[in-house]
Amino acid sequence: MTNAAYWEQRYQEQSDRWDLGEAAPPFVALLNAPSSPSPGKVAVIGCGRGHDALLFARHGFEVTGFDFSPTAIADATRQAASLDLPAQFLQRNIFDLAEEFPAGFDYVIEHTCFCAIAPAQRQAYVKLVHSILRPGGELIALFWGHDRPGGPPFGVSLQEIADLFASKFDVSVINPATNSIESRRGEEYLACFRAFAATD
Repeated sequence: MTNAAYWEQRYQEQSDRWDLGEAAPPFVALLNAPSSPSPGKVAVIGCGRGHDALLFARHGFEVTGFDFSPTAIADATRQAASLDLPAQFLQRNIFDLAEEFPAGFDYVIEHTCFCAIAPAQRQAYVKLVHSILRPGGELIALFWGHDRPGGPPFGVSLQEIADLFASKFDVSVINPATNSIESRRGEEYLACFRAFAATD
């Protein structure tokens, strides 16, 4: 959904049940692994209160988080200041980022943003992510692959993910998350998709 007021209301009412109150455990494990990605410039889209963004900042990444909600951005900014972490948080519609940050990042971090947008917007999402990545940049995503009707969060299958991203990314690295929170166990997939060079 691309209605900023809807998401702002959810944060103000504290009905943001997708907020774990901490960084997603699969990201924690990824960054603590011997083969963890090298630090670089990161965009965290749909960053919410910034838990994942601040995890990457703690590991030496140069982090910018983006979200619709001014309340979420304010909370993330306060949290960064309280932890003395050099991350910035900007209120934006993610679909406007391509014009402001063309090829601006080494990584894009996805967690509960893809499942929040309407399925009809997914092709635009793929194009947006590719456009703000530098050539050879990487999407690091924790996809919520549930199959329940309705949304948000909207469900997605592994095959749908592959079909959506394959034209612009190498989609070979995607695996079931092994340490998801209990309510999402067996439904999350950790993906590291490297962007192909732009062809248009």
